[in-house]
Amino acid sequence: MGYGAAIGLQQQLVAQRKQDLIPDQLLLLEHAHVITLGRNGHMENVLADEDVLSRAGISFYPTDRGGDVTYHGPGQLVGYPIIDLRDWKRDVGAYVRGVEQAIIETLADYGIEGERIPKLTGVWVGDRKIAAIGVHISRWVTSHGFALNVATDLSYFHYIVPCGLTKPVTSMAQLGVRASLDEVAGKLAGHFGRIFDCEMLHPAAVLAGTERETELI
Repeated sequence: MGYGAAIGLQQQLVAQRKQDLIPDQLLLLEHAHVITLGRNGHMENVLADEDVLSRAGISFYPTDRGGDVTYHGPGQLVGYPIIDLRDWKRDVGAYVRGVEQAIIETLADYGIEGERIPKLTGVWVGDRKIAAIGVHISRWVTSHGFALNVATDLSYFHYIVPCGLTKPVTSMAQLGVRASLDEVAGKLAGHFGRIFDCEMLHPAAVLAGTERETELI
């Protein structure tokens, strides 16, 4: 899904969630090549001008999420939780730690030891970043989310200073894991549901009256 279309879908779902018209949502998808800049980001961390990015087939979007600059593209699992934190914990820090934990447990399923680095958001393998997190919260409803490098072409990160840090990036494929995005998405959804106390349901299977549901799209 193109990044612009994903933003539009998130905005629609956030509006519906704020009105309690839908349960919590978890969008799991893959983007075409795109560089995004967080609301507190620095343009100097984008290392190429728009002409160079365009010739490389990379779109550019400023966003309202937290964090600095990041890259999304094929082979990367992108997740956008649309969750009303009033139904879980009214704690932004706990929410981010929960997202990190879902990724860490997913990596563990493949024998990869993901970890946190104090004062740095995201998930790391040693000193290499394997997953980035940038969120937006409005009236306790979350949007934007995380990006896990599954089989991402890491050369595209050369166009940016990822998240404003001069640390290297890595992927599950670079670490020797061969897994499809669908497979990784399924495992991550399971961990996400347990951590956030949700029953993970595909939209076609959503049942009326479930106390706490999260639709997996």
